[in-house]
Amino acid sequence: MADGTNGFDVSTAPQSLTPTSQEKLKQFVARIEKLEEEKKALANDLKEVYAEAKTLGFDTKALRGAVKFRKQDRQEREEQEAILELYLAALGDI
Repeated sequence: MADGTNGFDVSTAPQSLTPTSQEKLKQFVARIEKLEEEKKALANDLKEVYAEAKTLGFDTKALRGAVKFRKQDRQEREEQEAILELYLAALGDI
């Protein structure tokens, strides 16, 4: 039976946690919160770098594409290019 908060079923939840479990839970939450803060800071840093590149005249959409392209391994990249060429040919665009 749900209690109305996020569908959480209180009938199957433990009624209390041991002190050790409570401490572990607090540690997990603290670690997650710290990582979320770091993730937000990194996202802001990336945004600033792209903004800086844009002020120097670089196309940020193309820059993002280059970064994405470099993340892929060669085989994956070749497969994606082949599929794209196939689709464009089928659409009459090449």
